[in-house]
Amino acid sequence: MKVIKYPKQPQLEEVLARPTSDSQEIEGVVNTILSTVKQQGDKALKTYALEFDKAQLSSLKVSHKELVEAINEVDKKLKSAIKVAYTNIKKFHKAQALKPVKIETTKGVVCWRESRPIENVGLYIPGGSAPLFSTVLMLATPAAIAGSKRVVLCTPANAEGKINPAILYCATLCGVTEIYKVGGGQAIAAMAYGTESIAPVNKIFGPGNRYVTTAKQLVQNEGVAIDMPAGPSEVMVVADNTAVPAFVAADLLSQAEHGPDSQVVLVAFDEGFIKKVQKEVTTQLAQLPRKEVAAIALENSKIILVKKEENAVSIINQYAPEHLILAVKNEQYFIKNTINAGSIFIGNYTPESAGDYASGTNHTLPTNGYAKVYGGVSLDSFVKKITIQKISQQGIKKLGKTIEIMAAAEGLDAHKNAVTVRLTQLNKK
Repeated sequence: MKVIKYPKQPQLEEVLARPTSDSQEIEGVVNTILSTVKQQGDKALKTYALEFDKAQLSSLKVSHKELVEAINEVDKKLKSAIKVAYTNIKKFHKAQALKPVKIETTKGVVCWRESRPIENVGLYIPGGSAPLFSTVLMLATPAAIAGSKRVVLCTPANAEGKINPAILYCATLCGVTEIYKVGGGQAIAAMAYGTESIAPVNKIFGPGNRYVTTAKQLVQNEGVAIDMPAGPSEVMVVADNTAVPAFVAADLLSQAEHGPDSQVVLVAFDEGFIKKVQKEVTTQLAQLPRKEVAAIALENSKIILVKKEENAVSIINQYAPEHLILAVKNEQYFIKNTINAGSIFIGNYTPESAGDYASGTNHTLPTNGYAKVYGGVSLDSFVKKITIQKISQQGIKKLGKTIEIMAAAEGLDAHKNAVTVRLTQLNKK
């Protein structure tokens, strides 16, 4: 990890730059995948499964038999852990449901909002070397609470044509039964356009690599809603001398092991503390099974030495991290002044991995600086708000003249007349 000491503002843009890849090349590949799936349907999905996942598939949909077998394969201790996480995630997201609040804006004019579920949703679950079964809980749980009628789950199969049993167990626990062995940009295409086996959805959720993220952004241009751009994972740790170096190193490595394009950033106030963290990173890295992956990510990662808390806050808000860990004494100052972050973790005993799995908050979060304009997935992500209003005779009498004047000023006489005919009738009574 490269150490940058006391960077000035003009330096920060370069210092905080994410690892980049050739976006034009990626977009070209993804456009080809999207158009091929649109034209060839299931045939394209099976071809891509063989090409990318080495899986020879006769059927794309996971059968009931496969679901039953998967449930039996999952270790009892893992099942128990998943149930604890599921319970906490369900509690947290269920509490986000709000009762409608009716407001009388003018005497006789009542307005309110009500939530309605997005009926057809698609969930993308990353597979590969680290199948993220926890993401099933994070997406399918709020979908169920919201009341989505149809939930489609897509995830890549392995070379044997099977899906990780824990993914299928989590899906079953959350009530998802429409599961397909499709990964990558082709999964996004299938859920967006539909194929012979997979009917299209209205909104697509889930994190993924740059190809998945690009596919989501491209289908959004064609009218398919997405949760957010959620690409390679990242964490920023802000630590003062009250932090524990071993804990900080562990948090940095927990994100670095996600993939070679992940980024980790440490913001600290003391050179001696930084050296302790570096030593811990070296020691802990050597013990990780995914150390080669983490080591590549660390090459693109930064340690920033700052003098003051306000310098650290400025860096936080400019970087807009997906995950922000505050291992600092003056935590309230940072919480109050942090504007841009996907999710915040406070204190020495709140690892980011708690939010990834079991504390209850959602781990599907905006990356690549999108935390400046997006929040993470929540119950609201699976609903839309419908505004409702009811106006009484007294209400239209009080508000009618205002509407008539404004409509006339815009030259919309029919709008004005919709009020006038009502007022005329009431005045006859």
